Parts: sequence; structure tokens; C-alpha cells
Amino acid sequence: MKHLIFMCLSMLFFIQTKAQVITFRDAESGQALGMVYIISNEPSLYTISNSLGQSDLSQFKNSELLEIRRLGYKAEEVTYTELIKRTDFLLTPSLTIKTAVVSATRQVQNEEEIPSRIIRITPEFFRLINPQTTADLLGSSGEVFIQKSQQGGGSPMIRGFATNRLLYSVDGVRMNTAIFRAGNIQNVISLDAFAIENTEILPGPGSVMYGSDAIGAVMSFHTLTPQLSLSKQVLTTGNAAARYSTANSENTFHFDVNNGFKKWALLTSFTHSKFGDLKMGSYGPDDYLKPFYVERADSVDRVVTNKDPEVQNPSGYSQLNFMQKIRYKPNDRLDMSYAFHYSETSNYSRYDRMIEIQTSGLPVSAVWNYGPQKWSMHHLQVDYSKPTVFFDRATLRMALQNFEESRIDRRFNHYRLRTQKEYVAAASAQIDLEKKQGKSTFYYGFEFVQNKVKSRGSAVDIRDNSSIAVPDRYPQSDWVSMAAYLNYEYKLSRIIFLNAGLRYNNFEINSDFTRQLAFYPFDFSASSIKNAATTGCLGININPGKNWRFILKSSTGFRAPNVDDMGKIFDFASGEVVVPNTNLNAEYAYNAELNIVKNIDNKVIIELGGFYTYLDNAMVRRKFQVEGKDSILYDGEMSEVYAIQNASFSEVRGFHAGAEIKLPEGFEAIIKYNYQSGMEEMDDGTVSPARHAAPAFFKAGIGYKNNKLNLQLYLLHCDEVTYSELNEEERQKPVLYARDNNGIPYSPAWTTINLKILFQINYNISVSAGIENMADIRYRPYSSGIAASGRNFVFSIQGKF
Repeated sequence: MKHLIFMCLSMLFFIQTKAQVITFRDAESGQALGMVYIISNEPSLYTISNSLGQSDLSQFKNSELLEIRRLGYKAEEVTYTELIKRTDFLLTPSLTIKTAVVSATRQVQNEEEIPSRIIRITPEFFRLINPQTTADLLGSSGEVFIQKSQQGGGSPMIRGFATNRLLYSVDGVRMNTAIFRAGNIQNVISLDAFAIENTEILPGPGSVMYGSDAIGAVMSFHTLTPQLSLSKQVLTTGNAAARYSTANSENTFHFDVNNGFKKWALLTSFTHSKFGDLKMGSYGPDDYLKPFYVERADSVDRVVTNKDPEVQNPSGYSQLNFMQKIRYKPNDRLDMSYAFHYSETSNYSRYDRMIEIQTSGLPVSAVWNYGPQKWSMHHLQVDYSKPTVFFDRATLRMALQNFEESRIDRRFNHYRLRTQKEYVAAASAQIDLEKKQGKSTFYYGFEFVQNKVKSRGSAVDIRDNSSIAVPDRYPQSDWVSMAAYLNYEYKLSRIIFLNAGLRYNNFEINSDFTRQLAFYPFDFSASSIKNAATTGCLGININPGKNWRFILKSSTGFRAPNVDDMGKIFDFASGEVVVPNTNLNAEYAYNAELNIVKNIDNKVIIELGGFYTYLDNAMVRRKFQVEGKDSILYDGEMSEVYAIQNASFSEVRGFHAGAEIKLPEGFEAIIKYNYQSGMEEMDDGTVSPARHAAPAFFKAGIGYKNNKLNLQLYLLHCDEVTYSELNEEERQKPVLYARDNNGIPYSPAWTTINLKILFQINYNISVSAGIENMADIRYRPYSSGIAASGRNFVFSIQGKF
């Protein structure tokens, strides 16, 4: 009898344990759904389904009501008792404004609780669009404008800001360094688009959570998560892809593999890409054609006729990305992971410098390359979920990043080949805590960041390989930031959520200019900047009924001076040089915005929003003096002196509008429109159009989707920028722009027609094809140095197991 009772109890236990695993599926196709969020508010817990659609519900045994969220599917609420009775849970495809997001507080939240607009880019979108780089992924969304100085690049512009006024976050760790500059940057291409699980963009200031630089937006990238096995068998899954593109003879190969055990999981991801010289379109301004390139023969630089002026030579490069993650989850409360990321490009030409022409008609440069752009990150993350007096959930992130970049240049028929190398070691530690107390939720934490900057300048005489002394680009420097923040959320009712946040941030720069003194007449050998910044936010999210959302928010952001602002020495134009300024303070942004979202019968979502941002005490380039002199000898030439100073203000205003429409028989339509206009104060007190306020742009398309096929035909359009609308600095770079009938530089409007098709052959294999810029338009996006791709055929095969 005892044995029988024991067997019955064992069987009951087995059944209950097995019932803790549930599989989420598409209600129409039956396909398993990964990235489904199961959220409990009391207690504060969540989990995400794996690639097989499976989730372990055992941690929710003390929860009553669970919310189930996935973008593109109807949100559901179900009791824990009801959910554990099921083995499968069907989700209905639907347009929805109820999803789960991570980036607002670096913790999982329901979107309707957050007084911020959040733009999401999903893995499904990536698989369909099949972009070559992460910059192209952002640009294809219709929400972000991308500038490119060369093919190996991509500098986002969002809400009138760019470069070091945008914050990049990778798995919750800030990527911005102390040498992020005001000029266009290429760091976003270091991220492997194949290894990104989810991307969220928070337009507007986000300094309360993310600190310095979060003025125009926060771009939050979440990479693939190692998946545990929910049974006794090892969970082995993976993906592989190969892609070819005709416009630049792109060859890309990717694979990732996951091995999951009950408590351990390992994930490996690798991608290699090779891009040839990019061919522009055939129909557009002849100003963009490349009639020549430079070769060195018989110890002489020679101008060689380009056989095909539409081929932008030199612009090709290659890149590899590697990621290794290890995850350990001993129980429902503790989840630890370690990640190693590595990215490296080959040398690549700075194309915008290779098209500059002297008054004599000869090229300015024989060589102007970026050396290999290298980025690595060691990242340890510990998540702990157990209600205590001080927190319900805690996340600790510790990271060590290493950045290496270089510039290699030589003037046409000049003997000196200069190399400037920069190294940044960025260490960071932050803890994010969450505590619920009745209708109140507190998100608070602490952050420490240290950047060590090492810079080395060198040169050789190419005639005999002898060394030539040249200055470093930056002083040897330490940049340190320490901060504490509090974000408070109050649930006034089921439909109204209030939010207030505050951050106090100390920052410090210590620099050693000793190595520069042999070249410049500075009256100091070291400098130190110590200061602090306080920022805040206040917002309300109102959700009347189930189909409306109103968001009203005011916020401030700041950017602390970094080593690039304070200590860089470089020539931004012939006869003009920027020198260090050790008297800098933080700049502040003041922002207000309103966003409205309407869901009509889960078939139409309409979104409209507007914003205004004022940037005060802006750090800008202005005329300066060294030892009372307004000119110094730089690179063998007397050059007028400039420095970065807190000497300006700017303002940007704009709006966005969009609609998603679910049509009968699997068809759908989408339109997204973004407009921004700005101005900034110039040296003489006049104002000029804001440099990083991109022209109005939109995306409009129609798609079709069934169980096997997913396709989208869409337009990308950008408005014209006339000469009078160009920023004063942009007017000084006429080589980037087309000429109107009067020979005046301007940026013409452009429109491309694009088609993307994804076909699922079976569960394991899919193929995709695309035609980008079908009309073969020749265009160069605003402020870019390289023309965009002409007609481009893209072919890809993808497999999963």
C-alpha cells in the first residue's frame, strides 16, 4: 500500500512538474512563438519563451494574474491556475498597442505604463529586410535617418541630434566612450545585426536612466540570449545564413548555435562579411560620379581614370563579428550570464576625403583610411528576483570594453604617411533595483564608468621609411562618471500612470598634455575638469479604454564634456585647426513632447506625436587663442585656431505620424513620416539651420503574409535641402552636394522603390530575395560623403535547427 501511495504521489508530482512547461503558438499557423513575455506584477516576475515557444511557469506559483505579450499578437490576461492546465497557448495575430519593453528602465515593463514613445525593431523585420549592417537596419525602419561618410559606416540622426548626443546601449551597457565626437561616427556597425534579438529606440532625452549623451535618443540593442533546456534532453538549436548582394558584391556568412542544459546554456555566434566597391545608381546628378581614383606607381601618385564612374573606388571593406555567451540559472531567483563580444573591420577608405579636389584640379589625398575598427566587451550580468525590504528585483552589470580606431592619411604626392591610433579601455559597473509598494514602483540604481584614453601619433617618410615625429590626436586621459538615479512610477488608476525621475551625475576628466608640448605652445602640461549634472523627467501615460493612449512628457538631458571635446587636436579644414580647451561644462537639453496612439479594432493603429527640444550651453567649435595668438603652425601650415566652447544654443522641433493597417486576405499597409526642423546659434550671434536636423523623410509600403510567404513593397523618400536650408558648416563642404542650375550646392530629394520577399520552404529552410532601389536612382543622403547603392539584388538562404 505504501508503495502504491508513493507511486501515485510521484506520478502526480511528475504531471504537475511537466505541466509547468507551456508552448506558445500562432493561432493561425500553429508555429511555435519565441520572444513571448509572461509577466507577473505581483510579485514582480517575468520570463520569455525560447525559440521552441516554450516557457517554464514554475516561478509564477505565487502569482495570481499573468499578462502575455508579444509584438504583433493580441495581449492576453490569464490566471496562473488556468495557464498551468494547458500544454499549448494560442496567440492571435493582431495589431496591438500592448507590448512588453525593456529599455525604459532596463527592466521588463508593460508599454502602457511608460510615459515614453518606444520604437521597436523585431527579428521578424530583420529577416525580411535582410540589411547588410546594423546601420542599414536602423535606416530601413523608416524612423531613423542614416548618414554615411563611407561605405564602412552609418551615423544615425534622430530628432535633430546625432553622434555624441545619441546614446548607444548594448545589453544595458553604454557603448559611448570619451572619444565619441561631434563629427559623424561609425560605431553602430560594430554590432552584428544577426546577433541582435531586439532593438528599442527611445526618442528624446533619456539621461535619467542612461546618463551623459542621451539627448536625442537612446538606442538599446539586446543581443541573443542563451536558452536553457526545459526537459532532461539537451536543447540544441541554431541558425545559419548566407547572403549575396550585387551592388557591392557582398558576401556574408553567419551561424549561431545554442546548447542548453537544465541550469547551463552556451551560445556562440559568428558573422563574416566582405563588401566590394559600392556602385551608385545610373539616374541622378553627375556631381556624384567618381571619374578617377589614385594609384601610386614608380614612386609617384597618379590619377587614374575610373572605367566605371558609378563604381565608388575605393570603398570596399570586410568585417567579422564573434559573440560567446554562457548562462547559469541555478534556480528561479538567480540568473547569471557572461558575454564576450568582438568586432573587427579591415581598413576602409574615408570616401568623402577621397573625392576632395585641390584648386589645381588634383586630388587632395592619396591615402585617407580608417584603420581596423575594433571593439570587444566582457560583460557579466547577474539578475536576482526575490522580494526584500529594499528591492523585488535587482540587476548587476559589470563590463570591460576595449575600443581601437585609427586614421591613416597622406596628401597627394606628399611623402609623409601619418597614422593616428586611439585606444579606449572602458570599465563600468551599474546596479538597477526595482521595488513595488502598493500602487508605487521605484526604479533606482547606481552607475560607475571609467574610460582610459591612450593616443599615439606616428608617421613615416615613404621615400626611405624613416620616422617623422607627429603629435598625438588626444592627450592621455581618464574620464570618470559616477551617478545615482531614481525613477518613480505611480499607478493612479487602471488607465493612468504617472512617472517622475531624477539623476545626479558627477564627472571628471584628467589629462596629460606632456607629449603635445613638443609641437604646440601650450602654457599647461596637465588639466582637470570636475563638475556635476542633475537631470529629471516627468510624464503621464493615459490609456482610456483599451484602444487609446496619450503620453505627455517633459524631460531634461545632458552631455558631459569628454576627451574629444576638451583635448582633441585636428585640422577640420585646410588652414584651420582645433586645439584643447580645459574650461568646459556640461550642456543641457530641455524637452517637451506629446504622443497619441489609437487602435481601431486591432486592424488599424494610428500614431501622432510632436516634440520641442532646446539645447543650452551647447559645446560648439568657435575661434580661440593659444598664448594670445589666433594662429599657430600645424602640420607645416599656419592655421587659424579654434576650440570647442560652451558658446551656443540650438532648438529642434518636429513631429512624427504613422499608421499600420491590417487588410483582408493577409495584406497589410504601413506609413511612417518624420519631420524635424532646427536652428543653432553661430559665432556672430546669427542663427543657422541645425546641422543634424535631417530633412523630412518617410516610409510607405504594402505587404502580404501567409504561413509560407512574407513580402513587402515599400518606398523610402527624403525631401530636398536647398542651399539656404543647409547648415553653415555643411555649406563649407560643397564636394558632398549636387549643384543646381546656378551651380549652388544642395541636397536633392530622392525616392527609392524596394521589394523584399521571404519564403519558408519548410520549418528548417527559408530563402529571401530583394530588389533595392528598383529604379536605379543615383542619390546621396543628406550630409553623406558616399552615394547610396544603385539597383541592388539581394539573395539569401537561411536555415535553422
